[in-house]
Amino acid sequence: MAGPLTSLKVLDFSTLLPGPYATMLLADMGADVLRVEAPDRVDLTKVMPPFDGKNSTAFSYLTRGKKTLPLNLKQADDIEKVKELIHDYDIVIEQFRPGVMDRLGIGYETLKAINPKLIYCAITGYGQTGPYRDRAGHDINYLALSGVSSHCGRADSGPPPMGIQIADVAGGSHHAVMGILAAVIHRQQTGEGQFVDISMTDAAFALNAMSGAACLAGGQEQKPESSLLNGGSFYDYYRTKDGRWLSVGSLEPQFSARFCDTLDLADMKSLALSQKPEHQQKLKQALKEKIAGKTLAEWQATFADQDACVEPVLTISEAAEHPQLKARDMVIEVDRGDGKLQMQIGRPVKFSA
Repeated sequence: MAGPLTSLKVLDFSTLLPGPYATMLLADMGADVLRVEAPDRVDLTKVMPPFDGKNSTAFSYLTRGKKTLPLNLKQADDIEKVKELIHDYDIVIEQFRPGVMDRLGIGYETLKAINPKLIYCAITGYGQTGPYRDRAGHDINYLALSGVSSHCGRADSGPPPMGIQIADVAGGSHHAVMGILAAVIHRQQTGEGQFVDISMTDAAFALNAMSGAACLAGGQEQKPESSLLNGGSFYDYYRTKDGRWLSVGSLEPQFSARFCDTLDLADMKSLALSQKPEHQQKLKQALKEKIAGKTLAEWQATFADQDACVEPVLTISEAAEHPQLKARDMVIEVDRGDGKLQMQIGRPVKFSA
């Protein structure tokens, strides 16, 4: 695929979501990605419904733009093939538990001896060091241990299982790509490759951002529905008459004033600007009652020309048809492997050249 990373060749040993998503991003930006597929070990995304053609939709999406090489890493001949490839491939991504690639005979030190400029990225749940390095985990566990789950959801119901894999993708995949590209720049400057250690728990912990800063430096532990942005203010979701939801993010004075005027709640403007919890709760109750009086379509029409940070909660299929996402080419058609086209999410990074 065309893109700014056409000079990079990536050997991908990963399965499931974090590593394949990272290498898909690299392939989308032009990298030459060769995916090593074990003939005796099925990638679970390959058999995860729903299917479109012979493969699952998830597998088709995550493997787009990549070539595939079947290799049995328990066979000496195939291990030698990996060592031969390393002369030409300058980036390795793997997602095994720490030490597995070493036991197979193709760990970082071994491959580095063959290609000193090699950039080797390992994505794991807890990283290459620490007491949890060999522990199993999933996205929900990384979010729990990193503190993210503790301040999400509702005070009376606890943290929700997220609709997307935050630690896997926003944590593991994106940080892996950042780490690899930073290592590429370092190699351009010094000629040296290096090992990039990505822990999905580390990355999820870093995603705490403002709430983490408030806790560590300010001593303020954020709880569900306790702050401006996690349900403690009128910045929230509201159910409509037809059971849909409307998002309200009208925080700034000019937006909150326009929002209240549009809802014929001009007398609530001062509450929107107040930091007092009781004022915010009074406003939220008024908004719940007001917004429940019309359907989502009616509210969309009401706010269509109002610059007030109010938007409908769309399904994925609805979002795919939204004129903004369509204008940004965020839905594309890709050959699924049998000559037929499949609709997929497009590349979110746009380049001028």
